[in-house]
Amino acid sequence: MKLIYPSYEIEPLNVQLIISNIEKAGRTCYKSEEGIKPDSAEEFITKIVARGHESVLEHEKMTVRFICDRGVTHEIVRHRIASFSQESTRYCNYSKDKFDNQLTFIIPPWVPFLPDDKSRASIDDASFETTKEILESDPMQGAMTLWLQAMQQAQNNYLALINAGWQPQQARSVLPNSLKTEIVVTANFREWRTIFKQRTSQAAHPQMRELMLPLLSEVRQYLPCLFSDL
Repeated sequence: MKLIYPSYEIEPLNVQLIISNIEKAGRTCYKSEEGIKPDSAEEFITKIVARGHESVLEHEKMTVRFICDRGVTHEIVRHRIASFSQESTRYCNYSKDKFDNQLTFIIPPWVPFLPDDKSRASIDDASFETTKEILESDPMQGAMTLWLQAMQQAQNNYLALINAGWQPQQARSVLPNSLKTEIVVTANFREWRTIFKQRTSQAAHPQMRELMLPLLSEVRQYLPCLFSDL
């Protein structure tokens, strides 16, 4: 069993080309192409965003690779105007060497656990009675132990089903939301603005905010004219 934290990676962005293309498309609406100057794109885009003319932003896109749990991806794929390519539990057989013959789980932000803490990772012999005692004396530690036991049991069950002859698409029925997955998300910048508005709010799921808040902060640095108001 392997435990990791969620992460993301932005595919390389040609910022100057992106804002140049958006400006050219936007100025078509006003027939103000004569206003295009070497440094005019950011100011123009900032103004149209403030005006709510966001359809112009659909002419350019951004691709992000997320490593997160499957519960988060269930929410991400609900965004309609985007393309998704996700690691498939139908075809990935986690008992194979390429996956180190084990499952990988995402550590939730409310579980105070470090992947290299080997003493806490050795939970095979922890009994439910022991967990109950820990829960009574130290609820936080007990809850963490309970979560770890659940992940370990999920792996044990999955590997046992594979060994019994089940296909990955059958054995996956015992896998939890905490299972690590990778998903590549491509969306135009208007949709990314919608994603950030919804997924960084206080009402968003903690694990979604854990990814989207730093992502928004980073893309703001690259493209302030598109995201500085969020």
